[in-house]
Parts: sequence; C-alpha cells; structure tokens
Amino acid sequence: MFWRSVVGKLAITILLLVSFVLFVLTILMLEFFENFHIQEAEEDILETANKISTMVNQYEHRENLIETVDYIKDPSSRVLIRFNDEEYWLSETSDDALSAEDSTTWIGHDQELNNVVKGEEVKKQTLLPGTSTEIMVVGTPIPNGQGAVYVYQSLAVIDQTKAETTKIIFLAAGIAIILTTIFAFFLSTRITSPLIKMREAAFDLTRGEFNTKVPILTNDEIGGLAMAFNRMGRQLKFHINALRQEKEQMSSIISSMADGVMTLNRNGNIIVTNAPAEHFLDSWYFDKNEDQFEENQMLPEELKELLTEVVNKETEVMQEINLQGRTWVMIMTPLYNQTYVRGAVAVIRDMTDERRLDKLRKDFIANVSHELRTPIAMMQGYSEAIVDDVAESKEDKNELAEIIHEESLRMGRLVNELLDLARMEAGHIQLDKDEVNLDKFFERIMRKFRGLAEDTHIDLTQEKDIQTQTVMMDADKMEQVLTNLIDNAIRHTSENGEVKVIALSHQDKFTISVKDNGSGIPEDDLPFVFERFYKADKARTRNGKKKGTGLGLSIAKHIVEAHRGSITVNSKLGEGTTFTIKIPN
Repeated sequence: MFWRSVVGKLAITILLLVSFVLFVLTILMLEFFENFHIQEAEEDILETANKISTMVNQYEHRENLIETVDYIKDPSSRVLIRFNDEEYWLSETSDDALSAEDSTTWIGHDQELNNVVKGEEVKKQTLLPGTSTEIMVVGTPIPNGQGAVYVYQSLAVIDQTKAETTKIIFLAAGIAIILTTIFAFFLSTRITSPLIKMREAAFDLTRGEFNTKVPILTNDEIGGLAMAFNRMGRQLKFHINALRQEKEQMSSIISSMADGVMTLNRNGNIIVTNAPAEHFLDSWYFDKNEDQFEENQMLPEELKELLTEVVNKETEVMQEINLQGRTWVMIMTPLYNQTYVRGAVAVIRDMTDERRLDKLRKDFIANVSHELRTPIAMMQGYSEAIVDDVAESKEDKNELAEIIHEESLRMGRLVNELLDLARMEAGHIQLDKDEVNLDKFFERIMRKFRGLAEDTHIDLTQEKDIQTQTVMMDADKMEQVLTNLIDNAIRHTSENGEVKVIALSHQDKFTISVKDNGSGIPEDDLPFVFERFYKADKARTRNGKKKGTGLGLSIAKHIVEAHRGSITVNSKLGEGTTFTIKIPN
C-alpha cells in the first residue's frame, strides 16, 4: 500500500512539514499585510490632513481652499474642516456609506476628537454612528490654533486591498504546495529506488541467489549501504559454500560409516541418522512390535532414559542391547551448544561378529585343549605303565606302545588339519586343477573303502550318471573330501547298513552325493556340522575306538567352496544322512 511505503511516508512527511511552514507563514504574512495596509492608510490620510491644515493658513479665500482640498483628497474619503469661528466645511465623497451621516454632529460630540482643537493629533478607528460601517479617522490641528482638520474613510477599501493580498498569498502557497509535492515525490523516489533494489536483492539472497548485486549509483550513504550490501552478499556466499561443503563432507562421512550414528535433541527427536542406525531402529521397533521407524521420529522411551542420563549428568553412557539375535553397543555422548547441553550423539556398533569371534576363539581354545588333553593323558598313562613295568609280558607292552603310537598319530593329524584349516580360512588354499576322468576317479575311491566296508559288514555301492567324462578339479583335494564323507558314513552306519555314492555329471555341473541309512544327525545339530571340532554323539558312533578330530567337515567345506561349489546336508535322526556336493563344470 502506498501510504505504508517509504515513498509515501517520506513524501507525506515533507508535504506536511512544508504545509505547516506555509500555514504559519501565511498567518504571519496576512497579519503583517493587514497592519501594513492600515498603517499606510493612516499615514496617507494623516498626510492629507496635514496638507489641508497647512493650506488653511495659506489660502485667504475659502473657495480656493475648498477647490484645492477636493483635488488632493482621495475621492473615497471625506474631509471636515473646523474653523476657529465654529464654522464647518464637509467635503463630498464617492462612498455612499460615508455621505449618509452628518459628520459635524458626531465629531463634535466625540471628546477624543475634540482634543484636536487643543493641538493634539488623533488617530482612531470607530463605527460610523447609526451604521455598521467601520471607519478610520485622523484629526490634526490647524497651525496657530485656527481650528482642526478631520479626514476619515471607510475600512472597506482596506479590506478589499487585504482580500487581494490574501488571494495572492494563498495562490503562492498553493503553487508552493504543488511544487513541494512534486519535489517530495521526486526526492523520495530517488532515495527509495536503491532501497527497493536492495529489498529485491535481499529476497534473491533468501532464495539462494548469492550472485545478486545492487548497483551503486551515488557516493552518499545509500551508495555506501549498497556497497556494504554487495560485500555482505559475497561473504554470505563464501560462508554458505563453506557450510555446504562441511555439511556434505559430514554427511558423506556419516553415510560411509559402518557404525550407526544418531543426532538427538534434548526432547529425544532424531535429527540425523545413517543407514546402520536406521537398521538398528527398525530391528528395535520390530522386536517391540511397534511401527517401523520413520524420519524425524521420537527416540524409543527405553532409549530416552539413556538420553536423560546423558543430559543430566553430562557424561558419556554406554549400554549393550540384544535385538533379533544380534548384539549392539550404544555409546551416547553429550552434544554442547557452548556450555549448554543441547542434545546427544549416539554411536551404535553391531558387535555380533566380535562377540561370535570371541566365542569361537574361546571354544577353539577349549576344543583344542580338550582334543589334546585326552591323547596326552593316554600317552602319559600308558608310557608310565611301560616305565613302571606294569605290563609284564612283551605282548602287553607292544599293545601299550601301539596305543601310544595311534594317539601320537591322532595328535599329528589334529595339528596338520588345524594348520590346513587355518591356511584355508586365510585364503591361502591352492588348487592344482586338471582334467580328471570321473570313472577312474570313483573307481579309486571305491577300491579304497571296499575292504573297510566288508570288514564292517556295510554294503558300499555306487550309482553313476556321467554324461561328461572329465571334470576340471583338484583330484587330491576332492579325494580328501570324499574320503572324509565316506569314512564318516561307514562309522555312523550299523552292520548290514548301506552306504551309497551317487555321481551325476552333466554339461553345466558335477554332483556327488554320499548317502547312508545310519544313525542320522539331530535337527538341532545340522547348522553346526561344518564348524570346527563338531563331533557326533559317541553313542551313535559304530566304531568307538576310531576317533576323529572334528575338523574334517570344516576342511571339506572350504575345499568345495574353493572349487566355487557348495556342500549341503540332509538328515533325519534314525533314518540316515545325505551329503551333497555341487561343483560347476
């Protein structure tokens, strides 16, 4: 709106100020000219009266005097000459208001005007008796005390002159106001035009257009303001770019972190999160049967207690949380605004793998200790029996020595398999792949276990469907895998049981299955059969004297995976077990 704009306010201010000055000046000028006209009229008729009083003494004939008086006086005025012999002469006048009344009567009764005869000059404004006409009367004595001269005229003439003067003054004031208005709008527009451009530039800055510049048109304060505004725009652009780069850098760092990061305010509102933190919150809400996490959502009430503790105590707080079978550690640190705690930063780390590795490390040490303790104890006991001559006969000593030899071989196998497994897990396994004839390969495997199967009364059979005669693989490593699987199948199958080796070779893949109808594996143990030191229950082992190391299946899995294949197991307790190997051809 115009009246609310700077242009309107400035123009109105200038206009009101000039109008007030003109009003005061007009009042003073009207008063001045009114007094001036009255004073001029008084001086004029006084001068006329003085001239007539002088002429009275100079003229001997009154006719000449009267003729001269009519000539020098103002036609609108009237002259009364009072001679010493109480004679009066009253002149004519063009003013009808003055000619209606006989002056000799009211002048003779006016005490103040009668003092003129005594030698005093009198100036007086009064009303003409019997009328509403205001007149000005001047009386002057005739020299040598020969009478008095009175000159009076109506003030209407002065009022007319004053009206003309007033009209001229008002006309000049109106012209001045018009010129002032034009000047005010010109001046205010010239002043506010740069301000309007600065306002538009400020709006551009709010929209992020920091290259906007205000033109510098003058060298005054407004020009200095425009220069400062442009400098401010450059500084804002520099600082905003710095903040944007810092924000992008911080966002990239937070997004690329493997740990979850959350920024919280004092009320528990989540301000910033990354993908691992959102995964943690999704797991939390799923575990608590609540809605899925959404952006700008509040922190869960259980975690708010940690935030309250951090804010109140201004200390770092750590808590371990178990969700969906995973272990999380949350470290919450206060976030300061100078000396005021305005929130907290929570770092969430998934410690599941670390906890699992710790458990595996402890289990590994315990299993190795257990596996080594038994043969060492047996070797120590039997060797002490030999040293102490507990075994008297040579046969007994040979039997003890054979047991010690078997246990030493078992310890050697355990150490070698541990070294092989460590190399495989470290990725140092080397495969000597070559074209392998499947018929010859399986014939060698079957011949190797045929004697053991006959001794244990196990029916060892083979079933083949070979469409591709050769396969690219490491024959020695795969023989090690099949040896372990077939040996386990024979050891866990009862007499008159059956162990079947099934070989399928197609153009795209090569499949081997070792199937038995032995004791089977409990369903709870199936996920762990390929872990280190896994062993079946001794009650389900047919040959209790022959003990494994518990590392064979773990080594077999690494060998198969090195061939880019897979090994799976299916088993039912009391019905049998099937191990299946699939290798891409």
